[in-house]
Amino acid sequence: MADKSTYLALLESGELKKRVDLAMKGLRKCRLCPHKCKVDRTGGEKGFCKIGQRAKVASYGAHFGEEPVISGTRGSGTIFFSGCNMRCLYCQNFEVSRAIEGYEVTGQILAFFFLSLQEQGCHNINLVTPSHVVPQILEGLLLAAKEGLSIPIVYNTSGYDRVSTLKLLDGIVDIYMPDIKYSDSRIGLDLSKIKDYWPIAKTAVKEMFRQVGNLETDKENVAQRGLLIRHLVLPGDLSGTKKVCEFIAKELSPDTFVNIMDQYHPCGHAFEHPPLDRPIHPEEFEQALKWAKEAGLKRVMQFSDRRL
Repeated sequence: MADKSTYLALLESGELKKRVDLAMKGLRKCRLCPHKCKVDRTGGEKGFCKIGQRAKVASYGAHFGEEPVISGTRGSGTIFFSGCNMRCLYCQNFEVSRAIEGYEVTGQILAFFFLSLQEQGCHNINLVTPSHVVPQILEGLLLAAKEGLSIPIVYNTSGYDRVSTLKLLDGIVDIYMPDIKYSDSRIGLDLSKIKDYWPIAKTAVKEMFRQVGNLETDKENVAQRGLLIRHLVLPGDLSGTKKVCEFIAKELSPDTFVNIMDQYHPCGHAFEHPPLDRPIHPEEFEQALKWAKEAGLKRVMQFSDRRL
């Protein structure tokens, strides 16, 4: 039987409904993510993410390619949202993030997805690229929780999140799973077309850690609550791994669960931007692991899902 998530307490108190109402109001002059586009998404306007009033879903189902602590033995109930608030030139999900392939869903449809994934036995609900559709997610979650949803919620994000939006998720999200992509905002601008990635990601991840703390697992070693950080090693250390690891160890916790990933391979416009036109060298990955160890990180894993 699945462990019950903390959002059920918010449902019983009426706080979950209040969060939904507050989040939905935010669509009228959207400032949900750091872009703060201020467009009226309820009136059909679209900002950086290219998503209007309704969320778009590219696919959903039990996924076994996440970290073992997330996928477990029965899979992670993964929902891939279309659109993105970043423009990574090496994105391997271009059709979903930029071309916005997928289909619009109502809150009722999202609730059906959540409940269906729980019925299939998935360990959790894994929200992939959720930053720009938090109100729609909360609307679906409220409906699903009323119908018996109880498994943990995973917030699977690029790390480019606004703290005020994350605070709406306090007590709702059980497991935060952010990327930390770069430790140099100039590189973030060059490679992902966003400003101030590093200070924004640091502030966001600190808020995530404040809410859920270090990763906790059940007797089957499946995550129930906490923070899991992903860091993709890029060619030529464009990812700034040493600085990322030092931040995690010093400003979060040496016991933070960190996945150092070696799966980068050229895609999209990467071939036009050396050194992104090549995979990482083995010695680059070994150096990344060495930096993690020197920073004092105690819970470093090496697991690559070829879906970036």
